[in-house]
Amino acid sequence: MNIYLMSKNQEYAERYAGFAMEQMHKYGIPASVTLAQGILESSNGQSQLAMKENNHFGIKATVAWIEGGGRYGLYTDDKPDEKFCSYASAGDSYEHHSRFLKENKRYAGCFKLAADDYKGWAQGLERAGYATGGNYAANLQRIIEANGLDRYDRMVMETGLAQGEAVTAHYSFPVKRNEFLLVTSPFGMRGDPINPDKQQIHKGIDIQTNREAVLATEDKGKVVAVNLNANTPGGRSVTVEYERADNSKVQVSYHHLEAVGVKTGDTVNAGLQLGVSGNTGTRTTGEHLHLEVKKIHADGTLREVNPAAYLAEIAQKGNIGLQLLSDGKDLLAKFRTQGNEAPAIGPATSPEDWMKKLLSSEDSGIQLNGNDPIMELVMGMFTSLMSLAVQIDGKEQEQQMAAATQAALEKRIDLSPLAPSLESCELVIQGSARPMLHAKDGTGSYSHELTATEMNRLSLILNDTAMPDEGKRQRIGTAVNHILVAERATKSYEQGMEQRGQSDSLQIR
Repeated sequence: MNIYLMSKNQEYAERYAGFAMEQMHKYGIPASVTLAQGILESSNGQSQLAMKENNHFGIKATVAWIEGGGRYGLYTDDKPDEKFCSYASAGDSYEHHSRFLKENKRYAGCFKLAADDYKGWAQGLERAGYATGGNYAANLQRIIEANGLDRYDRMVMETGLAQGEAVTAHYSFPVKRNEFLLVTSPFGMRGDPINPDKQQIHKGIDIQTNREAVLATEDKGKVVAVNLNANTPGGRSVTVEYERADNSKVQVSYHHLEAVGVKTGDTVNAGLQLGVSGNTGTRTTGEHLHLEVKKIHADGTLREVNPAAYLAEIAQKGNIGLQLLSDGKDLLAKFRTQGNEAPAIGPATSPEDWMKKLLSSEDSGIQLNGNDPIMELVMGMFTSLMSLAVQIDGKEQEQQMAAATQAALEKRIDLSPLAPSLESCELVIQGSARPMLHAKDGTGSYSHELTATEMNRLSLILNDTAMPDEGKRQRIGTAVNHILVAERATKSYEQGMEQRGQSDSLQIR
């Protein structure tokens, strides 16, 4: 399986690209250059300055900075105990870096360059003496080109950037997706994830994420609350407030964040990165973005709002053609108004179709390649097996769709219903091109990577349109048992050879 692994440079760029692009909007500094400087100056965010002081650009504290109340830390650079600026957040570091360049006459020549001329900017920074080391421009250019960072410049330029002028799309969904956002837990009553036997009101929606930028949803928002304590129920969080014409207000809250890039009092526009998604907090069972929306009426009364209703409003105002899918259903559908038509791509109507949709999405963590026949075979077999397995207990359609969601995200199918003679049996897609079969019986535990021949055999059974489902279950169960019998025999043989080798060794001695 072709799993794409990001380098440290790329991980840094993905995490902080929102900040760099916002600075490009505001000041005309190429996002690629800002990110390359951050990568170089902060050692991919792992330097002491970055981790302890949120200083990503090695900017030293001036007398004016200190006299203005700016915090600083003491570090050895050219000389011992030099003062370096300390920031409340990485976002503050990015903003100060831009102002440092903009307000310093040494860099005036850079701002005469095009906002996407990263080569000219890199050379200009070197000539102006940004860093004392040699080959600074060449190093920045190498980082940009090796990691394709200029794509962020193009993304900003495509919005119609005029140098030094902020341009926004006015409305945005809270995370970037090409087709749909996956909701793993919608608004309303549900089983408590910490205490499943208890029912509770879920006051928001949980969106599947993977350590990625979380974004402001509208222009002219005000950050009214920031929680940096990871050990609270909602973990690190940000709340942004938007005023309405009727004097009411809407508050949008983002919970369980890994990192926060804004501070209370900041003004934010749509698409600005507020932080990075994560798994912080005492009431979370895995990474996701918990999104809550509240409406504060003019008289001060407060009401919880279904975030799906709010995002339907944002989609309509911003002409955003994305879906909000939970177990195959579009949560936005019932909130759409006239003139806000549903996207052309309809929701999945079967567990198999839904799983295929998930596995081919950005949330799967799998890069499907249409030219890879093995991968296509794996996916086809996996989805068919899942569909067959969830039907055996006579689950309702809703339960089958939920099971498909879980199987796709975990890349794991419980095959125990198809192999009742085994204590447990599951199929797992791992970081290889073929799935692993894990089973346990009275004699021990076994793990076996399916061969192409074995996958073909299972696929032939699954794709036999003339065979009823019950016949397929029996044939699949038999095939799985045959695979495990062979695995047991191989394991016994290897153990026997190992024991024989040990015995021969003792006799020689």
